[in-house]
Amino acid sequence: MREIRPEDLDNISRGAAILGTGGGGDPYIGRLTAEAALRQFGPVRLMDLDEIGDDALAVAVAMVGSPTVFLEKPPTLQQIASAPRLLASHLGRELTHLICAEVGGVNSLIPMAAAAVLGLPLVNADGMGRAFPKIGMSIPAMNGIRANPLALADEKGNHSIVLPISNAWAERITRSTAVDLGCAIIVSTSAMSGQQAREFMVPATLSLCSELGSALEQARAGKSDPVAAVVEKLGGTRLFTGKVIDVSRRTESGFTLGEVRLAALDTGLGSEMVLRFQNEYLVAELDDAVAATTPDLICTLDTATGNAITVERLRFGQRLSVISAPADPRWHSADAISLVGPRSFGYDIDPVRA
Repeated sequence: MREIRPEDLDNISRGAAILGTGGGGDPYIGRLTAEAALRQFGPVRLMDLDEIGDDALAVAVAMVGSPTVFLEKPPTLQQIASAPRLLASHLGRELTHLICAEVGGVNSLIPMAAAAVLGLPLVNADGMGRAFPKIGMSIPAMNGIRANPLALADEKGNHSIVLPISNAWAERITRSTAVDLGCAIIVSTSAMSGQQAREFMVPATLSLCSELGSALEQARAGKSDPVAAVVEKLGGTRLFTGKVIDVSRRTESGFTLGEVRLAALDTGLGSEMVLRFQNEYLVAELDDAVAATTPDLICTLDTATGNAITVERLRFGQRLSVISAPADPRWHSADAISLVGPRSFGYDIDPVRA
């Protein structure tokens, strides 16, 4: 077990931005929120999966909605803590741990803020090993962990318990509610025992965030290539280096949808790349051929600094490096591909592995 303190948040948020694969909400907002909570309530205990007892009760805390809206409407600490409190009250049990539904983006830091406010340990793991846009797109969900009950809260003080009949209905109800409440809310769900968490969660992903942030910092200090440092740490591949020449982006039904087009700066890797996203990058096309797809990670990094660029921060003229990295192997099962493969998002293509 270790403690997370305010000075740890820079590295964690930099790594979380990378694992967010373009989405998951801007971790900068999450870092500010987590820092406020840590300074007010003290450090958070970070516990590895093997430190959790079988009879533990762990629940996920996350932002649901459009990452673009979340930039303009950050959550309050009361809002973040109220969702797991409401869930615990409904369950009639005492919470022992908080978990990250996804490690990428803001949802690696929102549970940290909740853990500080509630005085609970945070588990060094998550349900995806990256970010995905929908409730139910997680390894625990594939293994029978349901988003029922589900607690939700907005910044105005509205809160509710939802009892969906399936994870698909949890997504549908929560997404429509999020739209009504301003396109960005906090939810708490996916209650698990310690035994279930050890079996279904992706281990040590918050540590990985910190290590990625540290690798960037060391590369820049040593005047070496920060993108190469990230690629090495993730066991990935640099797909493309280019300049943003066009961005098409819209908010629809609580999602940030669109595509970005890049022209090559390094012609040895091709002449043009198109990235298609639905909150996260899902398909990378290089010169009209598919180069990488979900469920593997597709990330855009600032070529000079190695910092991740989320979809809501894409701008004309940016110099970006596009990398891919392998997802947790469990995402490549037949069931997983039907859940998070390209066709599940409406792209009529087969998955391409990193």
